[in-house]
Amino acid sequence: MAYVVPPPPTVGVPIVGTSDLFPVRRIYCVGRNYAAHAREMGGDPDREPPFFFAKPSDAIVVAGDANNPVRIPYPPATKNLHHEMELVVAIGTGGAGISVEKALEHVYGYAAGLDMTRRDLQNAARDKGRPWDMGKGFDQSAPIGHIYRAAQIGHPAAGEIKLDVSGKTKQHADLKELIWSVPETIAYLSGLVTLGPGDLIYTGTPEGVGPVVAGDTLIGTVQACGVVAVAYV
Repeated sequence: MAYVVPPPPTVGVPIVGTSDLFPVRRIYCVGRNYAAHAREMGGDPDREPPFFFAKPSDAIVVAGDANNPVRIPYPPATKNLHHEMELVVAIGTGGAGISVEKALEHVYGYAAGLDMTRRDLQNAARDKGRPWDMGKGFDQSAPIGHIYRAAQIGHPAAGEIKLDVSGKTKQHADLKELIWSVPETIAYLSGLVTLGPGDLIYTGTPEGVGPVVAGDTLIGTVQACGVVAVAYV
């Protein structure tokens, strides 16, 4: 038996300190998981449970070198591309109905990532009650740095998360400000879907999201979890 067209290659993210790659299965993103960002987007962080959307695995752009940002073409069909800086969780062991107490046992590691958003397309879809896919899941919409193993760095529950756009700080917060912690997010998501090895969870962005134009360079960092660096052309 043979495939009728060539099967797509597995997307891999480098792992710090090794020559190995983390194979990406699915990408889940958490919406409005910092209180200040929820408010700036018109939400109420005291009342809203977490919600999730997805990106295709081939939206990944490996971009882990601050001295050599990866050049990305400005995406088509938008005049309002936004940056969203995030901590990314790499799932090493899958499961369903995972408890909060056991959730971190399923984590392989962490990275810095960007959830790039065609905000005009997202808002237009939202206003019509339509899916966000074309606003969120477009080509090269999920830049990510190299993955740091939890066995190496532990499980960061606090620490600086920051994004500079062309030398100016646009987002700056602390991981302890997450509304839903990493263990809580994993537990909640695993009640909706069965998580699998290779899944990535983009855990939400702090306040300060804003536009990116061609010529901008984005340098994002998460304390203990490295850097993500891209330049739009």
